[in-house]
Formats: sequence, structure tokens, C-alpha cells
Amino acid sequence: MDRVSAIDAAVRAQRGRVEALFDELARCGRTDPGFTRPSYSPEETGAHAIVARCGADLDLAIHRDIAANTTMTLPGQDRSLPPILIGSHLDTVAQGGNFDGAAGVVAGLAAVAALRALRLIPERDITVMGVRAEESVWFQVSYIGSRAALGALPDGALDVPRIDSGLSLAVHIAREGGDPDALRCGRSALDAAAIHAFLEVHIEQAPSLEEAGIPVGLCTGIPGNVRYPDVRIVGRHDHVGTPRRFRRDAAMAGAEIALALDRVWAAHEAAGCPMAVTFGRFHTDTAVHGLTTVPGAFHFSLDMRAYAAEVLTELEAAFLAAVKEVSERRGVTVALGSRAEAGVGVVSPRIRDGLAAAADALGIAIRPLGSPASHDAAAFAKAGVPMAMLFVRNANGSHNPDEAMAVDDLLDAVAILTAWLVAEACGG
Repeated sequence: MDRVSAIDAAVRAQRGRVEALFDELARCGRTDPGFTRPSYSPEETGAHAIVARCGADLDLAIHRDIAANTTMTLPGQDRSLPPILIGSHLDTVAQGGNFDGAAGVVAGLAAVAALRALRLIPERDITVMGVRAEESVWFQVSYIGSRAALGALPDGALDVPRIDSGLSLAVHIAREGGDPDALRCGRSALDAAAIHAFLEVHIEQAPSLEEAGIPVGLCTGIPGNVRYPDVRIVGRHDHVGTPRRFRRDAAMAGAEIALALDRVWAAHEAAGCPMAVTFGRFHTDTAVHGLTTVPGAFHFSLDMRAYAAEVLTELEAAFLAAVKEVSERRGVTVALGSRAEAGVGVVSPRIRDGLAAAADALGIAIRPLGSPASHDAAAFAKAGVPMAMLFVRNANGSHNPDEAMAVDDLLDAVAILTAWLVAEACGG
């Protein structure tokens, strides 16, 4: 059997392990419908324990860092060489699916298991990383686990409350086995300059691969984002019969701001420039709104994302200009609240080309695919770590209970990843 066929066979032999892992993970945070594993929760910790047990069964070195991330390391021949990291997250949004994030950790473990089956000892460490708190919905901060490990948490992040519990990130980290005091002092678990590469496998967020009939996508880039989680517009509550010229309608102001950004998005899309604008929360004040009341208060959240930093800057400038113009014309006050951002994730051309070559050798169809979503890989890229991603076909999107991923498709991605690892770290 030639090397490529041996790699493929070793990966396909991991089907039982992969299916068992997903079955076990499905018991962590099962809700009706879907799964809920909040960032830094007992449910997320349970998922980390499951993958750690699998890592121990593979005789990997298990470690929990100061941010409570889980690392599972296959030792290399030369432990002084910068390691290869493979990972993703294990938390979910509320009533999400069992594949978003978790598929990347399972893929890493399956790839290492295949290397074990092939009796290959890499020249450098290969570490599978279960990352904490990628889903920014819980603390309104992006990439908490990976940024904490890299010593790049934003100022004040440890004091941010979780949206459901009201307790701070620091409290939750401590409860789940991390060391927030060490993080507050600026310690990091990883030295970005001493990491050879970071690779992440993830289900696709939109059914582009499903539409194309192709099992695996090769990431071309991860968008950066700018977020305003809690924008508040204050006008004046008035009687429903108030003439238009007297109104200070907060809801209409919010609608105009949203439509202004939608026009910017449409123009860029028509010009072939990908981006996305999302008003995730968009509502009047439920305590006082009513059929016969002109809204004097309005709330929204805003996520703006693009694949180039200059486009993101332009998009934010358009938003701020719309806020200024609409607030002056409508006679309302707009409080922007906190602002968060995450940098554009640039894919390493060398790793991308290596993955493409591996897919070609294996006879697995792939296609280039820009990520519509943010991922931990972007945090590593921003820190200067060479990064690449593989996407797995998924018919029903993500962040919902109906995430759809065939194990065969995941194993295709694992085979590509394993073949790349053999070429990159096992002498070809």
C-alpha cells in the first residue's frame, strides 16, 4: 500500500472514534432543541473532559492552561522545535448544534490517532487544542480562550459579566479551573513566535459546499469585525397622534441607521467586495412600548465584518456618519456603548497550498471558500502565527440545532489534514 492510501485507510479507521466522541459530546448541555454549552460553564467543562479522556487514550500529554483551555500533545522527536497546533472550540450558542467548533477538536484527535496507527513520530510536537469561549455571545468579547492563551485579552475583559449569570469572566474562569489572576497579570500560556502553525477544521456556516456538491472547503480568509453590542437611542415617548414634525422617534432613527448601512453593503456587494452587516438585536423598550406610543427608546446590536482592514474602517465610518446625520435630523441621542473588534484572519499561502496538494493526492474535491464567520484561527493569525482552515460541508448553517455534517465529509477533511501533517512534520 502506498503512503497516500495508507494515510486514507488510517483516517477512515477512525470512524468509530469520531462517532463515539460526538455521541458523548451530545450529552453535554443538551437542550430542547439543540445544545447549550455556555462559555466557561460546567457544560463546556464537561465537553473538555470528554476530549481529554480521548487524548489520554491516545497516550497524549494532557494539560489545562491558565485560561482553562485543554491541550493534548503528541510529543515530537525534537521537543525544542515550535509545535503545530490543531484546534477549535467546544462552547456553543444557546440552542446551537453539536458540530460548530467541536468538529475541529474531534478532527484533530482523529488526525493524531491516524498518525499513531501509522506508527509515525513527528519531528515536532503536534498539539490538539480544545479552546474555551469562542462564542462571543456570552461575554460580548471575541476569541476569549485563544486570546487569553496568547496574552491578548482586551483590557477590561476579565470584568465583563456573562449575559445569563451576571458574573464576571474572571469568576467564571476561576470556577472552571483557570487562573484569572495570572491572566490579569499579563501571563500567557502560548508564545505566538514559538508556534509553527495553527490549523482549524470547522463546519461551513452557509451551505456553499452543499450547493456545489463538494465535501471540503479551503479557507481563503477570515473576516475581521467591529462590534457595538449595546447601542441605545433616546428620543421622546409621545402620543400616537403626535404630528411627524414634533416627534423624536427613536425606532425610526434606528431603522434609518440600519437602512443606511444596508445601502453601503449592497453597493459593496455589487462591486464584488464581500462584507456583512448584522443588527442582531433591534427593538423598542419592552417595558414601555405599545400600540399607541411613539417609541422614545430603541436598542440594537451591530456586527460589521469584512475581509480587508481598510474596508472595515470604511464601513465603520459609514455607520458613524449615519448615526450623526440621523440623530441630528431626528432630534434623538445615540449612545454607542462599548466597542469591540477582531482583526482580519490572513491565511498562510504556504499551508493553504500544502493542504490543496494533499487533497489532490488523496483525490478529494475541494474549493476555495472565504469564511463568513469569525474563528479562533483569526486570533492566532493576528498574533503572527501561520494559519489555515478547512471547512466541512453543512447543509443547514450553524448556530442552530439542525447543523448537518456527514462523518464521511469530516473524515475527508481529516485525511487532508493528516496528509499535510505527514508531509510537514513526519518526513513526507
